[in-house]
Formats: sequence, C-alpha cells, structure tokens
Amino acid sequence: MPRVAIFGGSFNPPHVAHQLAALYVLETAPVDALWFVPAYEHAFGKPLVAFEDRLAMCELAASALGARARVSDVERAIGGRSLTLRTVRRLTELHPEHAFSLVIGSDLQGDVSSWYGADELVRTVPFIVVGRAGAPGPGAPPAIAMPEVSSTTVRAALADGKPVDGLVPRPVLDYILRKGLYKAVA
Repeated sequence: MPRVAIFGGSFNPPHVAHQLAALYVLETAPVDALWFVPAYEHAFGKPLVAFEDRLAMCELAASALGARARVSDVERAIGGRSLTLRTVRRLTELHPEHAFSLVIGSDLQGDVSSWYGADELVRTVPFIVVGRAGAPGPGAPPAIAMPEVSSTTVRAALADGKPVDGLVPRPVLDYILRKGLYKAVA
C-alpha cells in the first residue's frame, strides 16, 4: 500500500522552506510520496491569490523534488473553506489504496485540538511533525527546524518591491513576476 504524506497549506506563495520541509519528510519519514495540497479557501478567511495560481506555483515547487512529490487539486473539488479533516476524508475516498499521513509544522501541534473534527482527524491519520524556526521538531537533539521563511514575509517584500531571492524557488519567483502577483497588498 503506497504511503503518502499530505502536505497542506495556503502556499501563498510556496517558498524554499516548504520545499525543504517536503524533502525532509520524503527523506526521513516512512512515506513513498508527498502531495502538496493547496487550500482552496483559507480556513480563517485570509485573502489568497487565485487557487489556480497557487496550484501552478506548487507544481513548480514540487517539480524540483522529483517524481515522489506531486500536487493535488482535491481542494478545488471540495470547495469552500479548507478544513483538514474534509480533505483527508476526500483523499481517502478517492485513493483507498493509499495509506495517508499528515505533515504539520511543530508550531501547529498545540492547535490541533481546536481544529474541525480534531478527534476524528487524530484517529484517522498519523502526523508527521516538522520543526519550524522557533518551534523545533520532536525527537532527540539536535531537533531539525526549517529556515525562518514565511509566505507573509515574502508577500510583504514583493509588495514593497524588495528582492526575495533565496526565499522563493526561482521558477516560482519567475511565475510571480510574470503574473504580477503580490504587488498591491501583502
């Protein structure tokens, strides 16, 4: 049974820490593949660029990781606000031949109990926790933490006309610039 890690998020835009987290999971967790799953609509109503743009940027970010990484558009079919449990349920329905797990940042561990259907979610899929800056991952020292990069910081820099080289994968940055994304509002 193929083991697939679900890596969900706004990906507004995807940045190098997303790629590094995905590679870390692929190389260290008991999974055969990782699927980027961009949210159709932010769970808390935060503004996002169009789903199609975020999907395309995720495709560009995932392509650097090889055949084990891909992008799922399942959230488009679900529609509405992104709720992790609904996404896990739908992927399980569509792919009963897969064993899914869920990638989350260590900074979110304490929030899981407040998520929609948290009890069912915890019973349904194992979690793969990846350290984030300021919130190292679990395990024996040295704990791994991804670089301190956030989509919020990237959007703000782009809105101010500042460079984001080294923070965003080059193909993703080329896409952002070509489409004129993130110019007006951070």
